[in-house]
Amino acid sequence: MYHNKLFQRTRWQLAGWYTLVMGFILSVCGLGLYEAVDHAHQQTLDRELESVAGTLHDSIEATLQQPGRLNLRAQQLLPEPRTEHVLGVIHQGDYYIRLLDTSEQVVAIAGFQPEGLPLTSARVTWRTLQDPQGNRYHQISLPLHTRNNLNWGYMQVGRSLQDIDDYLANVRFILLLGLPIAMILVGGASWWLAGLAMQPIYQSYSQIQQFTADAAHELRTPLAALGATVESVLGMPTLSESEARDTLRTVERQNRRLTTLVTDLLLLARLERQRVSVRRECCLNDIINDLVEELAAWAIASEVELNAELRVHQQLQIIGDEEKLYRLISNLIDNAIQYTPAGGVITVRLDRSDRYAVIQVQDTGIGISWQAQQKIFDRFYRVSSDRSRHTGGSGLGLAIARAIVQAHGGSLQVQSKLGKGSTFAVYLPLNISSKYKSH
Repeated sequence: MYHNKLFQRTRWQLAGWYTLVMGFILSVCGLGLYEAVDHAHQQTLDRELESVAGTLHDSIEATLQQPGRLNLRAQQLLPEPRTEHVLGVIHQGDYYIRLLDTSEQVVAIAGFQPEGLPLTSARVTWRTLQDPQGNRYHQISLPLHTRNNLNWGYMQVGRSLQDIDDYLANVRFILLLGLPIAMILVGGASWWLAGLAMQPIYQSYSQIQQFTADAAHELRTPLAALGATVESVLGMPTLSESEARDTLRTVERQNRRLTTLVTDLLLLARLERQRVSVRRECCLNDIINDLVEELAAWAIASEVELNAELRVHQQLQIIGDEEKLYRLISNLIDNAIQYTPAGGVITVRLDRSDRYAVIQVQDTGIGISWQAQQKIFDRFYRVSSDRSRHTGGSGLGLAIARAIVQAHGGSLQVQSKLGKGSTFAVYLPLNISSKYKSH
């Protein structure tokens, strides 16, 4: 995959898009987090100002007698400007207080008084102000009344936002610093995840490429033979009846080989969709007995002994496609005969294990190496190419066998040692009717 430009480019594109999308999501989340923190602090500050101003407002208003005039008792309630005294919940150095008359002229000030902070209209309840140094303040304005319920003026209570601004500045710094770091990590993770996601695709692509090459290789031989035969006949000035018949036999043989190959490939394609076209009860005992009887002549011709060993006394019935089960066991026996030297023994066993019917095809043939055991179920793979081509094998027998087993909800296993033979074991569920899908 790393040397394929198409997959490399696709991987970069996937990683890039994933990084961009995740970067956008992280940016939105970061902005939302910042706004949430800012809003939370704003709400807390408003409640704090309302509490402080409300407490001070009630205390001062209870002492007021004449509009625009501040008596001694009210003056005693106000903390002196720039002193260490703080009333109630007013934090030292954070709050300032202004008392204005009805014409909005300053009557008294208390608490911390920032320099250059503009005097604003008291008729607006909430304001955020800024001094010449750029420091921000949040202010609330409340009307004051005398004991006789006459308009006395206004009270403005403000608080410095320096601590909140510093905190928000730190939050912004962390977000701005963290976003590039997160993007780098996301980019690396995207590259890694894109590679993982593309591995199955690349494997499928490689299998398709390998299948295409193998299929082309398999088709090339009979097509070349057909072409050579036709060319040789066309080059003859005259053609006798015997020569014509020989030519037709050659064409028919190669055509049969092509037809078998195409039929096997179509069967594999259907089986890999996990569909079984026919569903009915199949007796495995009868299938094995029939196959051993039918293939006995070929076994004798190959000078090998073919036996059936049924270790169950009852009839083992499964729901499936009898024709495909027949093909499954036939392929395994054919394979055993091909790779068992003269004088060898092939045994087909039928047994039962828990809820499974177990079919074993054991031979004393040439065996299969461990490396080859990982590939024997691949399409067009042959343990011995010369022997397979001599017997007309296309390398699809075991691939079809595995596909049939999987279509019936079972499994196919192999155990083998070089020079000592092989054992193919098929496990088929005894009740798998619910696992089938019909066309």
